[in-house]
Amino acid sequence: MRKILTLLAAAVFAGCASTTTPPISMNAQSERYVKLVLALGEHDTDYVDAYYGPPEWRDAVKAQKRTVDQIHTDAVALDKELRAMQQPADEMQALRREYLARQTEALIARAEMLQGKKLTFDEESKALYDAVAPHHDESYFEQLTAQLNAELPGDGAIADRLDAFKKDFIIPKEKLDAVFKRAIEGCRARTLQHMELPAGETFTIEYVTNKSWSGYNWYKGNFHSLIQVNTDLPIYIDRAIDLACHEGYPGHHVYNALLEKNLVRDRGWQEFTVYPLFSPQSLIAEGSANYGIDIAFPANERVEFEKTNLFPLAGLDASKAAKYYRVQELVGKLAYAGNEAARGYLDGKLTADQAVNWLTRYALMSEPRARQRLKFIEQYRSYVINYNLGKDLVAKWVQGNWDRFKLLLSSPRLPSSLK
Repeated sequence: MRKILTLLAAAVFAGCASTTTPPISMNAQSERYVKLVLALGEHDTDYVDAYYGPPEWRDAVKAQKRTVDQIHTDAVALDKELRAMQQPADEMQALRREYLARQTEALIARAEMLQGKKLTFDEESKALYDAVAPHHDESYFEQLTAQLNAELPGDGAIADRLDAFKKDFIIPKEKLDAVFKRAIEGCRARTLQHMELPAGETFTIEYVTNKSWSGYNWYKGNFHSLIQVNTDLPIYIDRAIDLACHEGYPGHHVYNALLEKNLVRDRGWQEFTVYPLFSPQSLIAEGSANYGIDIAFPANERVEFEKTNLFPLAGLDASKAAKYYRVQELVGKLAYAGNEAARGYLDGKLTADQAVNWLTRYALMSEPRARQRLKFIEQYRSYVINYNLGKDLVAKWVQGNWDRFKLLLSSPRLPSSLK
C-alpha cells in the first residue's frame, strides 16, 4: 500500500511539473544579436567599443561579410521575434528581453543611418540612446554665466577670464602619471568601501595624443581595462579625479567588470560580451561613470582629498583649492551648453565656427578645446547627451544609495526605465 501511494504521489508531482512553464531562454537570440553587432562593426569602425566573447563568432562574421542591408533585415526579424516572446515572469529575465529588443532597435537605427537615413539630433538620440535631452535657449546660459562674474577677476570675456584663472591649476606633464595614479588609488579605495569587485580586476594606463576625447576606457574582458588619457591639451587638476572615477572606479571599469561577472559568467548572457557604442547602453555607461564621481567624492570630501593628495603631487598651491572648486561648480551648471552646440550644428542651424563660438561663449571653453569638442561632435554626434542627461537620470534613480548604484551596474537597465 505504501508503495502504491508513493507511486501515486510521484505521478501527481510529475503531472504538476509538466504543466509548469519552463523559463524562457534567449540564448539563441543573444548569439544572433552579438553577431549582428559585430557585423555592423565591419562597416562602422566606431561601433564596437568592446568584445570579449567567443573568438569564433567574430571570425565567422568576418568570413560572412554581410552587407548593411542584410544586417538591417536580420535585425528587424530579431526585434520582431523578441517582441513576440511571452513576457518572462522573472524580473531579470524581463529586463533582459527588453534590453535585447531595445538594443536591437538601436542597431536597426544605426544601420539605417549608414544606409543614408537622415535624423534630427533629437530623433537620433531617441533612436540610439532611448532618451532626448532638454532644450535650453541662450537666456538660460546667459543667467548662468553671469553668476561667474563675481568669482573671476579681471575684465573681458568670461571664457578668457576663466582660461586665465585655470592656468594656475594645470598638472605639469612630468607629474601627470603620479597624480593620475594617486587619484585612481583614492577612487578605488572609496569604491571598495561600498562594493565588492571581481578578484583579479586590473587596468593599464596609457597617455596618447591626437584624439577627439580626453579619456577612454577600452574594456578587454577578464576584468581588465586599458585606460587612455589624451594629452593634446593641458590637463587641469580636477580632471585627475574626473578621469580616474569616470574611466576607472566606480565608472567604466567597474561597470564592465560587474556586467562580466554577474551577467556573462554567472548567468551566461553572451549579449554583454559586446558593447555597441551607439546604443542605450552608452547612456547608462556614461551616466553612471559621471555620477560615479559624485557618489565616490561628495563635494567637500573631494576638495579635502585633492588638497591633501593631488595638489602637492602636482606642485600646485593647495590654498586655492576651495576657490577653484567654487568656480568649477558654477561651470558645471553649463553642462547642457555642449548639447545645444551639437544640436544646432548637426541640425544645420549652426556652422562649424558658430558652434565653436557657442562653446566658447556658453560652455566657457577655450577655442582650442572648443575645436576639439567639435571634432568629437562630428565623430560621435548625439552621443554627447549621454554625459549630462545620463548623469542626471542616474542620479535621480540612485539617489546617493550605493546599493542601488551597484544594482544599476549589475543589471540590464535601459535609460527609459530610470525615469
